[in-house]
Amino acid sequence: MNIEPTTLNGQLVSLEPLQLKHVAALCEVGLDPELWKWTLGVISDEAAMEKYVRSALEDQKAGVAVPFVTRDTGANRIVGSTRFGNIDRANRKAEIGWTWVAPPWQRTSVNTEAKLLMLTHAFEVWNCIRVEFKTDALNEKSRTALARIGAKEEGTLRNHMITESGRFRDSVYFSIIENEWGKVKSRLESKLRR
Repeated sequence: MNIEPTTLNGQLVSLEPLQLKHVAALCEVGLDPELWKWTLGVISDEAAMEKYVRSALEDQKAGVAVPFVTRDTGANRIVGSTRFGNIDRANRKAEIGWTWVAPPWQRTSVNTEAKLLMLTHAFEVWNCIRVEFKTDALNEKSRTALARIGAKEEGTLRNHMITESGRFRDSVYFSIIENEWGKVKSRLESKLRR
């Protein structure tokens, strides 16, 4: 697994390596409180966004993350962010998460193609045997979306994390394993054709 910053290009979306220079563009679309409702921390200003980006870049430097900005190529505009995290080379697995897309681009093909690009990279370039996802147990929208792409719900880790507000978060884990990837890929490609 060559864990290096890379650009993943699709027809509608480009996932580009996250950099500090992206903070202002991320702030333009990423300060809506609804985006951070189910996350551990709230990004409400430029300082918080910069801290978020710096943290992602520190994980990248440690070799456990590859963070991206999500660019709508038609509009040539950054519309969100996502990343590979918790990368485990020895066990050939990675997590896809820390994903947010600004409201005008939600329920469009942006996130579908981003997931297709990332999963293709994980399974076909890195040769992962497992890609996992986790979400707040209360985040029904995310849970439904993960099931819809073909990820299997594995279970709930109770009191898994403590949010910035002090709430104990239960996290639901999902995964896709290598022998499921073909069907998941077909499902995502079919969604994009519609």
